Amino acid sequence: MTHILAIDQGTTSSRAILFDEGMRITATAQEEFAQHFPQSGWVEHDANDLWSTTAGTCRAVIEKAGLTGADIAAIGITNQRETTVVWDRHTGQAIHRAIVWQDRRTADYCAELRAAGHEPMVAARTGLLLDPYFSGTKLRWILDHVAGARDRAQAGDLLFGTVDSYLIWKLTGGRVHATDATNAARTLLYDIRKGRWSATICDLLGIPMQMLPQVRDSADDYGHTRADLFGREIPIRGVAGDQQAATVGQACFKPGMLKSTYGTGCFALLNTGDTPVVSQNRLLTTIAYQLDGKPTYALEGSIFVAGAVVQWLRDGLKMIRHASETQPLAENADPNQTVVLVPAFTGLGAPYWRPECRGAIFGLTRSTGPAELARAALESVGFQTRDLLRAMRDDWAGHGAEAVLRVDGGMSASDWAMQFLSDIIDAPVDRPEVLETTALGAAWLAGMHIGLYPDQAGFAATWALERQFLPQMSAELRSAKVAGWTRAVEATLAF
Repeated sequence: MTHILAIDQGTTSSRAILFDEGMRITATAQEEFAQHFPQSGWVEHDANDLWSTTAGTCRAVIEKAGLTGADIAAIGITNQRETTVVWDRHTGQAIHRAIVWQDRRTADYCAELRAAGHEPMVAARTGLLLDPYFSGTKLRWILDHVAGARDRAQAGDLLFGTVDSYLIWKLTGGRVHATDATNAARTLLYDIRKGRWSATICDLLGIPMQMLPQVRDSADDYGHTRADLFGREIPIRGVAGDQQAATVGQACFKPGMLKSTYGTGCFALLNTGDTPVVSQNRLLTTIAYQLDGKPTYALEGSIFVAGAVVQWLRDGLKMIRHASETQPLAENADPNQTVVLVPAFTGLGAPYWRPECRGAIFGLTRSTGPAELARAALESVGFQTRDLLRAMRDDWAGHGAEAVLRVDGGMSASDWAMQFLSDIIDAPVDRPEVLETTALGAAWLAGMHIGLYPDQAGFAATWALERQFLPQMSAELRSAKVAGWTRAVEATLAF
């Protein structure tokens, strides 16, 4: 058994990637699934789609590689975080569509909790803010809006989980209801210092604690798959939320190391070691990974819309057919136009945390066209990252945070976007040879746990640079661009 199967269940697609004993990619399979938008600011997934595309891509990648279940030593799972699923313990069927991390329907309830003075207590225990981004208020909404759900939950008939928990339940045929510490830390229900679910917060939100999964290490025993799925029972041995898995995959094991992943959203994590740093800039304190019962903490900045802005150009405006078209468009944009896009389609994340905001475009002229909009879209990701890194440096002042940013995710493949990112943050940007760092992190956790892959030091030694981007923009131009972005954000917040 020489391969690790990494499941990467994301916001817009499910992927399965096989890694060999040298942690090299053998084969990949991917399948997109439907996004549901019942109302403005609401985002849902059909839980059956999450499961069927996951199982389907796992079977497809094994067949594509010419392997069988007998060749798979273990499975690692990484997943979109905060997305909330509630299902029947007896049938395994979800009682409502999964409410996605981008969903803002509980914004008013979060505002009520803040107004009542609960945010300091919640932040002290969870490291999070009272925002609809997190799972806890989504779970409450399902219990309040699905007929009979609260009674069934109190009777022990309903289970809650983030996507990893739901997949583990389905993969194991209902034998294991568990999550890892990184996913638990994103629910708004988990005390990241004490390492347990918070009864105080569950009482506040009206969450029956019997619904919650058992919390385990990121590299741990999560049971075995049903034999009928892949021809044999395969052990599940690694689990981490997607941004934490990417942190692991980028080998950011030392305090001060920093990575940013550009997928549907953008998420920057700064390793702070065994110390949970309390942000003064409305960043999140979270768990980067947990091994041998010991959590390693991180500061996180969360941007809700990164790659999703390119999807908007493609699917919303129908301006492009493929994401790859944005780079040549941006390269040909009129340098004399200053178009700024604030992509607050589902609110503004860190460091603003304004769920009621909506997107805005500034600087349009009669000659503004697809090229200028494409450039503004790519630049918006760099500007938002700059906001996060400035906040992180303020919070981590004096601790020697590295100036280099390690990047990954789909948008990091764009040379133009990464060069602009380096220019606007005025720091080097390192892109690794393996861009599939999220899946690699999940694979390494599982492979390390069973002894197939090396320990942390050995794994870190395998990290390889593909390209480093260095700042080329003049200080004068950078200052002007940042000033334009700042004015645009202030206007968006005011509107």
